[in-house]
Amino acid sequence: MRQSQTSLILSTVAALLAGAALVAPCPAAAPGKPNVLFLICDDLNCDLACYGHPQVKSPNIDRLARRGLRFEHAYCQYPLCGPSRASFMTGMYPDQTLVHRNAIYIREHTPNVQTMSQLFRRNGYFATRIGKLYHYNVPLHIGTSGHDDPYSWDATINPYGRDRIDEDSVFTLVPGQYGGTLSWLAAEGTDEEQTDGISATEAVRRLKTYAQDDTQFFLAVGLYRPHTPYVAPKKYFDLYPPEKIVVPQIPDGYLETLPQPARQSINRKKDQINLADHLARQAIQAYYASITFADAQVGRILETLDATGLADNTIVVFTSDHGYHMGEHGHYQKTTLFENAARVPLIIAAPGAKAVGWKTDTPAEMVDFYPTLADLCDLAPPKNLSGVSLAPMLQDPAAQPRTSALTQYANGYSLRTTRYRYTEWGADGSAGNELYDHESDPAEMTNLASHPAQAKLIAQLSKELRARIAQANKPPVGITQIKFDNRRRVRN
Repeated sequence: MRQSQTSLILSTVAALLAGAALVAPCPAAAPGKPNVLFLICDDLNCDLACYGHPQVKSPNIDRLARRGLRFEHAYCQYPLCGPSRASFMTGMYPDQTLVHRNAIYIREHTPNVQTMSQLFRRNGYFATRIGKLYHYNVPLHIGTSGHDDPYSWDATINPYGRDRIDEDSVFTLVPGQYGGTLSWLAAEGTDEEQTDGISATEAVRRLKTYAQDDTQFFLAVGLYRPHTPYVAPKKYFDLYPPEKIVVPQIPDGYLETLPQPARQSINRKKDQINLADHLARQAIQAYYASITFADAQVGRILETLDATGLADNTIVVFTSDHGYHMGEHGHYQKTTLFENAARVPLIIAAPGAKAVGWKTDTPAEMVDFYPTLADLCDLAPPKNLSGVSLAPMLQDPAAQPRTSALTQYANGYSLRTTRYRYTEWGADGSAGNELYDHESDPAEMTNLASHPAQAKLIAQLSKELRARIAQANKPPVGITQIKFDNRRRVRN
């Protein structure tokens, strides 16, 4: 970013926010309001035991699911770290935050937005970030604030562990590249020496202090795993022998059944196409190992929540920033509009909830996190939020706050209902469309969009999708949107 543009952004933020509202002392939180523990993994799909995966071991996340509500159909708004995180932290769609790529600070485009944790700060909660909540370049930004938003927090902790220090030992498909390339390491040493292990240690320490001081808190812990490089202590790799790994396969001619933009989305990383079998098995082994390592750190945090008695008055949210492919559709990593990249794990456990150990098939979106937590804590949310509260579902899992979920990537938008996924690429589907029936095709391998028998259904889903797109593009109430056209500011 040019210096003049940076100065312009900073001056605009200062003018709109006047600083005082961000740094002035906040009123004390009302007695009895619940605390919030927000746990998020990086690049985690639903390869978890509680979601039915036959191999992955996730005992601590499973234990949380047994005391909360598990969402079977929760979806990100954009399958890429930066846009997704900006979306759920502001409660707005990517077309409203104007964040469609990584390495953007949220106030570059929406300088006067009130973020989710900022709402809690303004209502007397002590808001702490440990690790990655906004976008970071991984592993380069580990130990820094990355593209964090400082107005969102009272305190921040940027852990830095052996996974960063031992980077030269990491195997990578492309020498010198790690974060966007399949790369892994069965590490020496203990959990506590890894960045996420340090994060868990810091979270444990904070929770003990909060319990002792009776602090009302919003604690967000962002784990880096299982993001590449897949680094975890060797003992976790030993849980997944390569010979027992199943590598997904695609049939001959499969790519020809997809619109060109969909083909591009799964072929964008040329070095990861048609991986040799031994490399595919190692990559999947490393991904699974990283999940189980992250699960162990979640377990340390949850055990402390229980031991301190804070669990009785703390809402716990566990999720990821988007899904992930590990060979499905012939693709590795994210940035597609298939279920693998769009779907996220989501578990919410709240004091007094009736939905304990239940699951729900009602669609949910990550943009719903903000209004849900505001609702559960009886806080008045800002009027610009685009999500809906999922709080009624914690009392009645049969409640249906929404009937579909919207995800976008590049020039495509995808609608997920409880049964179907319908996707259009280009303006009004001009670059092609896709239809998948999850009752008969949960892997989304048979595109039904060209089948004449589906014409009526496609027309119905297309109408609904375009209505959702229009909704996601509505200017947010009270939010200044700043666009940059050829480095000139365009203010809405």
